[in-house]
Amino acid sequence: MLKPFIHALADVQATKIGTGTRIWQFVVVLPGAKIGQDCNICSHCLIENDVVIGDRVTVKSGVQLWDGLRVGDNVFIGPNVTFTNDKHPKSGNVNFKLLSTRVESGASIGGGATLLPGVLIGAGATVGAGAVVTKDVPPGATVVGNPARAVSQASSMET
Repeated sequence: MLKPFIHALADVQATKIGTGTRIWQFVVVLPGAKIGQDCNICSHCLIENDVVIGDRVTVKSGVQLWDGLRVGDNVFIGPNVTFTNDKHPKSGNVNFKLLSTRVESGASIGGGATLLPGVLIGAGATVGAGAVVTKDVPPGATVVGNPARAVSQASSMET
């Protein structure tokens, strides 16, 4: 089994990182994060404490994974995808209510997409580049646009 590769210029405080995972330069991983096996975390990413990433996940450059995010196995997260976890963000908000976002196994999120807090991206779903996801995405569906709307459902893609 291959130990995780952690680039010398990364700041990785977490200890729960699976074998074969690669973490590149200028990545910050806080101590409570959990990262599965054979993942690829590209440069300039931030992973907060209460984040769980499954196996064989790719996180491209410029992505911040905030507390409450759960990512299943075999997920692709494109460059500069924006996750959020607070519906009413304000500096110094003492009434902050964290909303967990889930990305289920096999989903793909295109570059520059934005996911509002508390959404579920279903298994095998695709979020198009630049989409703004305001509601749950059903398993196998493809969504695009702002706000994101389905252009295909799993049943129409089956042969």
